[in-house]
Amino acid sequence: MILGQDPYHGDGQATGLSFAVPDQLQPKPPSLINIFKEIEADIGFHWNRKDSELTGWAKQGVLLLNAVLSVRRSQAFSHQNQGWEIFTDTIIQKLNQREHGMIFLLWGSAAQKKACLVTNRQHFILKCAHPSPLSAHRGFIGCKHFSRANRILQEDLHVEPIDWTRIDA
Repeated sequence: MILGQDPYHGDGQATGLSFAVPDQLQPKPPSLINIFKEIEADIGFHWNRKDSELTGWAKQGVLLLNAVLSVRRSQAFSHQNQGWEIFTDTIIQKLNQREHGMIFLLWGSAAQKKACLVTNRQHFILKCAHPSPLSAHRGFIGCKHFSRANRILQEDLHVEPIDWTRIDA
């Protein structure tokens, strides 16, 4: 699971998958650009800047979720404290009950606040700054979450790694 803050707040940007945008959207949001900068630095994959829907990750089992699921246009985090947190907390609590271990990648302070909901010792939590340009260089860039997640999947959970290069289905 990758948990972010809230959907992109520009026209035609949000798709329902955290950090994803339609392939045809140009320019790509800076947070997404930073995600792919980190992937390139971490695993050596060079992004073509065309694919951006992230459905390939979702089809491999990566839940792309935000702490808040709606937003007013041009107003980041404008729908916080309006009930979404109850819903997303419930999702995380249900995932925490899973018998098979999973990895929670918590990006940014809103996501990291959810760490207390992950109490099952079979699960793994990786935290870092949000990939936004406002905070990416304070801990997102260089976090190596993509290779670290795959190492945990293979060595600790004994399952197939995620092919982070498979961006779209």
